[in-house]
Amino acid sequence: MRYLPAHPVAVAAVEAYLTAAGHGEEKTGPLFRPVRNRRSEAGLKGALTADAMWRLVRVYATRVGIDLDGFGPHSLRATAATNALEHGADIAAVSEWLGHASITTTRLYDKRVVRVENSPTYRVSY
Repeated sequence: MRYLPAHPVAVAAVEAYLTAAGHGEEKTGPLFRPVRNRRSEAGLKGALTADAMWRLVRVYATRVGIDLDGFGPHSLRATAATNALEHGADIAAVSEWLGHASITTTRLYDKRVVRVENSPTYRVSY
């Protein structure tokens, strides 16, 4: 088990959710729960597991027209890693954040290198 800091914006969103959901004072049980034990639009019932979260992503991505071909749970990790790196995070810190034993693995998640504008071609001066 690893402990990671939560972004203040995420903390505020969770606090708002807990206030609205009415179970913010309860320290046991799942954080995210269905309203009145009903199934969600994605067919979920009970605690929000990692698999259930991925099903939610698929349902809502499809609903808004996002093509999920070639997209998977690790795509979300790669997006987070790339976003952190784009905003100045050190790759060693991102590697630790993702729980990678090697920065080489983290480099696989870094999607900045596939952007044409980052090619050395555009760094050559004529």
